[in-house]
Amino acid sequence: MCRNIHPLHNFEPAATDDEVRAAALQYVRKVSGATRPSKANQAAFDEAVDAVALATQHLLDHLVTSAPPKDREVEAAKARARAAKRYATASA
Repeated sequence: MCRNIHPLHNFEPAATDDEVRAAALQYVRKVSGATRPSKANQAAFDEAVDAVALATQHLLDHLVTSAPPKDREVEAAKARARAAKRYATASA
């Protein structure tokens, strides 16, 4: 799983089109192995991003849950705390 792709389901407010597209772009970059495709591959790359974004939005629109929506700020704070613990340097 690409570390830059974050969960988008069950947040309040819901994921924006930009967030869905950014996740799709990261996925296509990971799968293709290219952050910037060549001119020869640009059309295929863009088409793939559009298709993945459409499929992602379709999925998000159709998922159901009984869990209460998560707060983006609270989840971001938890992620920062995990990262601080993971990347903390040992004191001498």
